[in-house]
Amino acid sequence: MIEVIVNDRLGKKVTIKCLPTDTIGDFKKVLSIQLGSSHNKLVLQKGGSSLKDLITLEDYEIHDGTNLELYYL
Repeated sequence: MIEVIVNDRLGKKVTIKCLPTDTIGDFKKVLSIQLGSSHNKLVLQKGGSSLKDLITLEDYEIHDGTNLELYYL
């Protein structure tokens, strides 16, 4: 298990526990439950580039303690 920190740039930070083999889509579903919004309306970015739903966290080199940026559609 790893912990990933998500910052929505409005001052809210959420820590999500997940597996490195989870896809970004799965990660967004867990995140949407904690935020109370639809996973379809969430966009995650790392280093300015948007993350695609079918790629795993480990493929994007997201490790324990990584910070991701969250944007709403």
